[in-house]
Amino acid sequence: MSILGWLVFAAEEQQGTGTGNPFYQFLIPLGLLFVVMYFLMLRPQRKKDQERREMLGNIKRNDHVVTIGGIRGVITSVKEDELVLRVDDAKDVRLKFSRSAISRVLKPAEGEGADTEE
Repeated sequence: MSILGWLVFAAEEQQGTGTGNPFYQFLIPLGLLFVVMYFLMLRPQRKKDQERREMLGNIKRNDHVVTIGGIRGVITSVKEDELVLRVDDAKDVRLKFSRSAISRVLKPAEGEGADTEE
């Protein structure tokens, strides 16, 4: 840049028509980054958490479920935070689980096939 260019730049800075405060130039991309991060990461995670809370809240007796450990069973009893699962009909094996230990509720077609597998 020539000396004339520096003089024009300095004159613009004094008049307020220059590039402005560098802090604001840094703040705008940072704000855009947070907005993008919210829509790509935080919002979908909150939606998934809400769906899980609804699923755990709607669990009822005779639902076929899978625990986080992979155990499949049928719910026989539902209390505040405790569920009793029947995992084997022949030997009448029942296990107690915390409500938060349920990974997913199986659809009726999935659940029937899950108990007959050997």
